[in-house]
Amino acid sequence: MDDLSQGDICRVCRCEALPDRPLFYPCICTGSIKYIHQDCLMQWMRYSHKEYCELCGYRFSFQPIYAPDMPRVLPLRDVLMGLMSAVLEGARCWLHYSLVGMAWFGVVPLSAYRTYRYLFRASSFDMILSLPFDIFSIENLAADAFRGCFVVTCTLLSFIGLVWLREQILHGGGPDWLERDEAPAAAAVPAAPAAAAAVPLAPDAAQDDNNNGNAPQDVPMDNAAPAVANPADNEGDGAQPAAEPGAGGAAAGGIAAADADNDEQNWNPMEWDRAAEELTWERLLGLDGSLVFLEHVFWIISLNTMFIFTFAFCPYCVGNFILSSMDLLQPEKPLLHFHGLITTLFGYCCIGLTLVVLHFFARVFRLRRICWFIGLCYIVVKVSLLSVVEIGVLPLICGWWLDICSLPLLDASIKDRKASFKAAPGTSLFVHWMFGMVYVYYFAAFISLLREVLRPGVLWIFRNVNDPDFSPIQEMIHVPIVRHIRRLVASAMIFGFAVLLMLWLPIRILQLVWPNFLPYALSGDSEVNDLSLQLLLLQIVLPGFFEQTQTRIWLKGLLRIWCTAVSWLLGIRSYLLPAPEPEDGEAAAQPGEAGGAAAAAPPPPPPPPPEPAPPRNLAAAHQAIMQRDVPVGFQPYERPTFFTLRLCALLSLMCLSIVCAAMVILTVPVYIGRRLMMLWTGQPGDKAVPPVPVDMPVADPEAARKNERLLRPHELYTAEIGGYLCWIVSRGVAVVVTLLPQGRAAIVNKVKQWARVALQYALPVLTLLGIFVLVPLLFGLLLELVVVIPLRVQWRQTPIHFLWQDWALGVLYTKIAIALTLMGPDWHLKRSLERAYTDGLRDFDLKFVMRDLAVPVVTTFGLALAIPYVIGHSIMPLFCSDPYTLLGISRLVYPVSFIVVGSVCFVLFQIKQLKKLYLSIKVDKYLVGQRLVNYEHRKKQQAQQAAAAQELKARQEAEEAQQAQAHEGGGAVERDEEPQLDQAEQAALHARRRREQRPRPLLVDANEELL
Repeated sequence: MDDLSQGDICRVCRCEALPDRPLFYPCICTGSIKYIHQDCLMQWMRYSHKEYCELCGYRFSFQPIYAPDMPRVLPLRDVLMGLMSAVLEGARCWLHYSLVGMAWFGVVPLSAYRTYRYLFRASSFDMILSLPFDIFSIENLAADAFRGCFVVTCTLLSFIGLVWLREQILHGGGPDWLERDEAPAAAAVPAAPAAAAAVPLAPDAAQDDNNNGNAPQDVPMDNAAPAVANPADNEGDGAQPAAEPGAGGAAAGGIAAADADNDEQNWNPMEWDRAAEELTWERLLGLDGSLVFLEHVFWIISLNTMFIFTFAFCPYCVGNFILSSMDLLQPEKPLLHFHGLITTLFGYCCIGLTLVVLHFFARVFRLRRICWFIGLCYIVVKVSLLSVVEIGVLPLICGWWLDICSLPLLDASIKDRKASFKAAPGTSLFVHWMFGMVYVYYFAAFISLLREVLRPGVLWIFRNVNDPDFSPIQEMIHVPIVRHIRRLVASAMIFGFAVLLMLWLPIRILQLVWPNFLPYALSGDSEVNDLSLQLLLLQIVLPGFFEQTQTRIWLKGLLRIWCTAVSWLLGIRSYLLPAPEPEDGEAAAQPGEAGGAAAAAPPPPPPPPPEPAPPRNLAAAHQAIMQRDVPVGFQPYERPTFFTLRLCALLSLMCLSIVCAAMVILTVPVYIGRRLMMLWTGQPGDKAVPPVPVDMPVADPEAARKNERLLRPHELYTAEIGGYLCWIVSRGVAVVVTLLPQGRAAIVNKVKQWARVALQYALPVLTLLGIFVLVPLLFGLLLELVVVIPLRVQWRQTPIHFLWQDWALGVLYTKIAIALTLMGPDWHLKRSLERAYTDGLRDFDLKFVMRDLAVPVVTTFGLALAIPYVIGHSIMPLFCSDPYTLLGISRLVYPVSFIVVGSVCFVLFQIKQLKKLYLSIKVDKYLVGQRLVNYEHRKKQQAQQAAAAQELKARQEAEEAQQAQAHEGGGAVERDEEPQLDQAEQAALHARRRREQRPRPLLVDANEELL
């Protein structure tokens, strides 16, 4: 900066400009924060890791300063040396990343899977000893590595779960019996009088240990009361007097001071230096270029081996030994299909029982440390077993039960399911487990919706998973195993009975009442069409249905209507529904009336803890149980006469309503969809078999039924069409019911508003609909022409295009491409997509969408489809007349064009990289510094450049005119003086040119401008 104004200070150090530290204004900010020193800005950028101003968002620009001896063009030797160093660096990085990939995706999975395989399949001890030599065998490398990834994932998840369980025990506390085992012995320490009063509570504590299924009672917290509510907490505290809080506080302060002194004496500065080296993912995986990851690989292999041997092989050996002793592993036994899983689970059960026995003996012999360790191992085994059962076994059973109850709906049998299980047992187990998990999830969602409608305390049998204090892991730790088993059995019975009501019973009724309606036509002969339908279901139908907020509102309203009607019919409104909330006037009047009396009367003393009383009725007991598990509010209710009969009638009406609702859902959408498909295609919608003439032979009924089912449309079409039509009708009915009480004027105004909104959003919706139809179709068709057809269609065959299938696959491809674009680097398409998502329909900018999204994407796909077609079908026939050759050219023109375009893009990318390499060589060899560039508005900068250009042009014209006059006539003196003037002007002109040839301050980096 040349001209320094008085009073300008740096925004960082608040100092003025100096000759060696000028002030710059590198951004749009004005006022007292306009100027800054370059070194202050560099220091701020080094600590903030930002290259732009936080206030105005302007990106700082720097002008490179090169050495005076820098040549205009770099010598070839420097370029080759830089290229060679870059190649060597790239080769080193490639070798390092290859070593990283080989270690993490080769050595670790192979060692894990082959260790697992040899431990579980070794027939002799010699095979186990040969494991180190067989790990690096080259047989079945890919398959073993793929299976090893699954084994490594399981071991890592087990390790993380074990560490998390330890944290849960440390922070949330263990069971009472484990805490008593951990407490140190205090019998030798003289007891205080306050501790002697707590001695009679020891038998109760022992009894509580034996009956640990009872939850602790909720007692109001009182800081002045002695801590005798939990006997286990006072078992080892006999040496501390409870009647001297001041002494206790002083002792605590002394202990804290002593700990602080010890920490200060043991302070080591080297530990702080070591802690500064954070273990990032790059350093852990070896992506930072160091070889420290080899140590991590060794520890992962050791961890896998230890976990496989400890948590898989040892329980398997225990279970296998016991089951073999019980003669349950014979080949004809049905348990042989699940030999590994059942044997391991049985081994864990045996280990758990053994730990219980060992814990009992350790407690008898007062081995506290051993007793605590055995108890901790028992908690680990218990939580592991319960997690496997609740997450794996229970959903799998629900999935199998769903499949069994829906067999008549899909025209399948147990024999078919057995055949599919024998063909692919892993796939069958995974599919049924997934369906079971979905069923359990939506069942829990329905129960949470019921809690919003019913009175608190009605659903006492179900745990409230939405409660913030609910922790399944803490319940697994504290609640006894017998209670968990009762809960699992009750959950399985409830899930199974609900499936019977929702599927099996409605299907049986439909088979009796409407025999021609079932089964559904879900044929698997046309695999590609089924794939497109499933993709359509997953990508469009289900997200569009479940993301509707109105669905939850409608379902909640229907539940409230049903509960109101049933409670009115049975006279149990006080029990079933919550109490109505008081109106605003009544709620405000009640505090106002009682305000004076409340202000005059002193606050009442806190009531003493209520003594436990026998429950008056069953509902109160249920509410007490629920309050012990989950702290929720309680609302009292009136118990009518014949309360038990009314509850039985409520359960009967609930079952009847579930069956009727399931029948409506199974029949109405499918029936409407079949009728609409019949009007569209002209094919029969029901399973009506045409009459067979008497004189014609009767064919196989199974084959006839299969052929007839193949002629019917897919039930996914009919269910989608009928479901959406029912949704539209119900939506219209709801709107009409809402508007009718408001009168004719309100209805007319609402219709006008809807018409205005429809006209406003018609063009955006049509545009988006066109983009949604056209872009996936072009994308799917292009990928089919480039990839699918050259790989799947034979050379002498003609490919047949199914546009519906191409569009369905294109939807999936488009969603994947959009996700990858949003996750990728910053470029114009990503910015356009982010802006389109942010704007939405309310701020829809048609010009922006068409200019930046629709036109570029459609043009790219259109040219990618049209240019190869023109080459193959219009240009090549001019040079070749052989039809088979033309067919091959038309088949290969799309992949060849794709390869050519990809090669050109790769070459352009490499040219760009070479330019960057050239610039980096130039910077590394000749760059001596950088100078901050001042901010100048672009229009002002352009005006200055234009004025300088005009001034230069005028001076050149003046020089030419003077030279012409000098040649025409002039004296000797003029000839002597004129060159001196010309030389001075030329020197000034050259200086001005040199100043104007400096790099202009732009928004981009000045290094890129030099190219």
